[in-house]
Amino acid sequence: MTDLPPDLPRLRTLETWLVLTLERVRRQIEDAERRERERQRGIAARPPEPEWRLEGGRHQGPLFVHVGSCWDGRKRSRGITREQARRALAEGVRACPQCNPDAELRFLE
Repeated sequence: MTDLPPDLPRLRTLETWLVLTLERVRRQIEDAERRERERQRGIAARPPEPEWRLEGGRHQGPLFVHVGSCWDGRKRSRGITREQARRALAEGVRACPQCNPDAELRFLE
């Protein structure tokens, strides 16, 4: 007992449908693989995250020093070196209360 049609015309129709469906699936797989390769290239090309960040206000000077991975103030900050972070804290820029860079820099008042 088989679940396939017994006659040649319907078998050919089924074969055509299966071939067309397989081609669509393969194209979809190729597209997904291409997107994944592009995503991986983007990740590889991304510049490294800075170790420290300096958050600046719109119309005033620096507001906070952050650890580079801190989620707070990312859009309004720029990467700085460890020495620049220590200098900013020494000059009175506040340490972020979320990530506490002053503790990591061993710059406690």
